Amino acid sequence: MDINRIKEDILNAKTAMGIEFGSTRIKAVLIDSTNAPVASGSHEWENRLDNGVWTYTLEDIWTGLQDAYADMAADVKKQYDITLKNIGAIGFSAMMHGYMAFNKDGELLVPFRTWRNTMTAEASEKLFKEFNYNIPQRWSIAHLYQAILNGEEHVKDVDFFTTLAGYIHWQLTGEKVLGVGDASGMFPIDCSKKDYDQAMIDKFDALVADKQYPWKLREILPKALVAGENAGILTAEGAKKLDVSGNLEAGIPVCPAEGDAGTGMAATNSVKQRTGNVSAGTSIFLMAVLEKELSKAYPELDMVTTPDGSLVAMVHCNNCTSDLNAWVGIFREFMEASGMEVDMNKLFGTLYNRAMEGDRDCGGVIAYNYFSGEPITGLEEGRPMVVRTPNAKFSLANFMRANLYSSVATLKIGMDILTQQENVTLDCLMGHGGLFKTKGVGQSIMAAAMNVPVTVMETAGEGGAWGIALLASYMKNKAEGETLDAYLNEKVFAGQEGSTMAPDPADIAGFEEFMKSYVPVLAAEKAAVETLKVNS
Repeated sequence: MDINRIKEDILNAKTAMGIEFGSTRIKAVLIDSTNAPVASGSHEWENRLDNGVWTYTLEDIWTGLQDAYADMAADVKKQYDITLKNIGAIGFSAMMHGYMAFNKDGELLVPFRTWRNTMTAEASEKLFKEFNYNIPQRWSIAHLYQAILNGEEHVKDVDFFTTLAGYIHWQLTGEKVLGVGDASGMFPIDCSKKDYDQAMIDKFDALVADKQYPWKLREILPKALVAGENAGILTAEGAKKLDVSGNLEAGIPVCPAEGDAGTGMAATNSVKQRTGNVSAGTSIFLMAVLEKELSKAYPELDMVTTPDGSLVAMVHCNNCTSDLNAWVGIFREFMEASGMEVDMNKLFGTLYNRAMEGDRDCGGVIAYNYFSGEPITGLEEGRPMVVRTPNAKFSLANFMRANLYSSVATLKIGMDILTQQENVTLDCLMGHGGLFKTKGVGQSIMAAAMNVPVTVMETAGEGGAWGIALLASYMKNKAEGETLDAYLNEKVFAGQEGSTMAPDPADIAGFEEFMKSYVPVLAAEKAAVETLKVNS
């Protein structure tokens, strides 16, 4: 690390900063002229269930933002003995979707309804039929339409509605704009125009015309901007809101605010068509950047965009490693009961690597990792299960392999829609998250399940705050006509170390055999949900 160069970058504002609001942590990252992180800060927070609504208060939002920034600025002071006063460019990101509605005076009309709420089933279903386009319950337009269906009094007073990232951006710049990737989780995007789909906007306006609201939909949506466009500057008032110490100067350019899906694509260098990324932890989701639109709408697939407006199909599953981790916990308990000292990293590594010695089809052992419901397979609740025939080859290796297969099996069902029904081809997938921590294991299983080479980069753990910082850097430093894909390839990821695993034909065949049993036996999982009740 060249401390003197980093100090020069900070003093001369050759930096960019990203702040991302995750579901449990707000993180701030400062990057230098090489796009490498040089300082960071964070703030822990939790959503709350208030009158049946999952929400964060405005106080939660501002306290968290200010604390994360102050923590990052303190890190700059500690490492480089510099009081942070100027930054080259800034970007804000947050969990996508949800509903923040304001009146003409800028007052929040109802508590922030986050993506986690599942109160919009009626609106989601009706809009799917109206648009012939999948509108998941968490989308902003589903929340607005459900409020209309519910006859909520506040709807007539809506002057502007946006996402959490859009709200932060508006408050700090005065601009009612939003990055196209985040906007694509509010309302469907026409990728040919990098803007909201006008035909669907017209349909929505016609749908609610009888209500005689004083607004039209486009008037209350934030303007959609693509990566690289200037989205305003940090105002004097905004600088004081962000940095309560008063040291930060106004006038800093701010890039379009983005959602966590878009920043994840930037942070994994997967914004180019025919690429994708898969995040595998407590939940699992895959983002595939498409070359063309799909032939029809599928309820299993969310359609969003990259930060520069390319169409993306997203397969989202609620369950990934929770049950796997629970089984590792059982082995830990056994070791502790036997008087052995437990190193969890070693235990995970031992069990994951033993799985690779199992039969490719798991020898007749099947596992279901459903801690919670799973929309792709039509389950509103989950019951973790392991099932086998009496003559199955029940070994530790096959047991662990079945649990690892289970962690990606539902994702494969969604991916098969893309590859088998829509003939989508991906050249590579970037893998990140806890499933990939044990070298080569989760990576090889993912490659076999998806039938796509999987790359794991050393930088994959940097996360969305780094991703939005990269988008801010791109806006400020891009050359004339330089695309986001080119900028990431040449200015950020060139020379980065990573490992790529191609799918093994024998593993592909084994996974397919596993799925031949997994899908029909889902009937047993459904029966377990119906008959095995959860004690309250």
